[in-house]
Amino acid sequence: MNLKHIPPGALIGLVITGLFLFVAVFAQWIAPHGLGEIVGGVWEPGSSKYLLGTDNLGRDLLSRMIYGAQTTILIAAAATALSFSLGSIMGFAAAVTGGWFDTLASRFVDLMMAIPTLIFALVVLSVLPSTILTLILVMGLLDSTRVFRLSRAVAVDINVMDYVEAAKLRGEGTPWIIFREILPNALSPLVSELGLRFIYAVLFLSALSFLGLGVQPPAADWGGMVKENKDGIVFGIPAALIPAGAIAALAISVNLVADWILNRTTSLKGGRG
Repeated sequence: MNLKHIPPGALIGLVITGLFLFVAVFAQWIAPHGLGEIVGGVWEPGSSKYLLGTDNLGRDLLSRMIYGAQTTILIAAAATALSFSLGSIMGFAAAVTGGWFDTLASRFVDLMMAIPTLIFALVVLSVLPSTILTLILVMGLLDSTRVFRLSRAVAVDINVMDYVEAAKLRGEGTPWIIFREILPNALSPLVSELGLRFIYAVLFLSALSFLGLGVQPPAADWGGMVKENKDGIVFGIPAALIPAGAIAALAISVNLVADWILNRTTSLKGGRG
C-alpha cells in the first residue's frame, strides 16, 4: 500500500498506535528500570536521568508508563476480542435463527443494557478477586451486549439478501451462513465498531483502576497511575497528567485508524458496486 494514499490523520493514527503497540510488546526490554524499583525521590521533575520524572513513591515514571501500556493494551485487547467473538456470533445466530432464540437473547441483552455498566462492574468486582482474568471476563461479557445489538441489526438486513436465501435453499447450515455469507458482508460496520469498543475498553479499565477495582498494585496501568499521582496536581506536579494524556492519545489514534479503515472499506465496496 502506498503511504501517499493514506490521509494525514490516518497516518498519524497508525504511527501513534503502532508506537503504543511496540512499547506494549517489548516493555520488558525497553523499560530503563524495573516495574516497582524505587530509583529516586518522590515526584522528582524530568531530567536526563529520569525523562518523565518519578512518581509518588520515587519510581521511574517512564518505566511505569511502559509497563502500564503493556497491561492496559493487553487487557483492553483481550476484552475487546472476547466481546466481539461472543457478541457477533450470538447476534448473527439470533438474526439467522429467529424465533424464540432471537426473542430470548434480545430481551436478555436489553435487560443487561438497562443496568449501568460501571455500577454493574463495580458490584461484580467487589465480590470477585480483581485479577487480570476477572477483569477481561467482566469487561468482555458486559461489552458483548453492545456488539450483539449491532451485529444482529446488520445481520437482519443481510439475512434477507438473495445470496443468503440461495444458501438456505441449498441446505447450508447456520454456521455456514454466519461465517461464509453474513460475516464477510458485515465487516465494514464491525471494523469501525471494533475500534470504538477497544477505546471504550481502555477508558473503562482506566475508570475501574482509578476507583480501585481494576489492576491492583504493584502492577501498573495508566488509570491506576492517574490515581496514584493525582494528589501531585495540587502542587503543580504533572505526574498524573502523563498517563491521562497517554490514554487520550491512544483513544484518538485508534479512532483515526478505525475511521480510515471504515471509509476505505466503504469506498471499495461502492467501487465494486
